Amino acid sequence: MINIIRIKNAAFYAYHGALQEEQNIGGKFEADVDIYTDFSEAASKDDLKLTINYDEIYKFINKVVHEKKYYLIETLASVIAEELLKKYKNISKIAVRVRKHNVPVGGVLDYVEAEVIKENGR
Repeated sequence: MINIIRIKNAAFYAYHGALQEEQNIGGKFEADVDIYTDFSEAASKDDLKLTINYDEIYKFINKVVHEKKYYLIETLASVIAEELLKKYKNISKIAVRVRKHNVPVGGVLDYVEAEVIKENGR
């Protein structure tokens, strides 16, 4: 069975960007994570120990977002996906979207987003 745990709009203030100004001033970043797993046993037994704890996932993403500055949100999304797959062997597939607001493009837009989809073992 495949089930999905979704974390939507996890927000962080961080210092990522290709421009020095972005890395000094920082900005708002958001992440969505879709975790493909089988939580049927956890659901039938109503036992948190048998599933993926989304509180731990949020804290893990927060750590990754703040431990290093990245030039690209593409890199940040890839690192989050890879590290979660390494840490949680019961994730069969993961989709990570990272959004960056206030992007210096010389025009008006809501945000820029990069998405990475990876399967365990790939």
